[in-house]
Amino acid sequence: MRFAAYLAPFTEHPRLQRRVIYVLERLPAEVQQDFLNDHRFQVTIDNYKPGVGWSFLMPPPGHTGDTSRCVVLRLKLADAPEPFAWYVIAHEFAHAYLRNGGWGEITDIEEAADAMAASWGFERPQPHV
Repeated sequence: MRFAAYLAPFTEHPRLQRRVIYVLERLPAEVQQDFLNDHRFQVTIDNYKPGVGWSFLMPPPGHTGDTSRCVVLRLKLADAPEPFAWYVIAHEFAHAYLRNGGWGEITDIEEAADAMAASWGFERPQPHV
């Protein structure tokens, strides 16, 4: 599988792994290729422990000043409703694709990631009242 390197951290969390695969497979081809061709792109699990903190390894900035493109996902996404989990995963992938920048005329990085995720078919679910 071409996304195997991105799925390895989720081996012990198959439900979350399936959700990551679902989103990755639905990204536009140019986004998939961008991720696959950049060694700085990676996906991992948030390993925060109260009183200890968290840690993960990521590649240092490239010689051109490019930053790491590490997406860190929380395990609780495995238990969240699927549309919400897919949205969060796509939103985080959008940040990585946009290199935490804007998109077009959208300069706010959160709004840009939301807009890009929505353009991929992963709109923010409406809260239940």
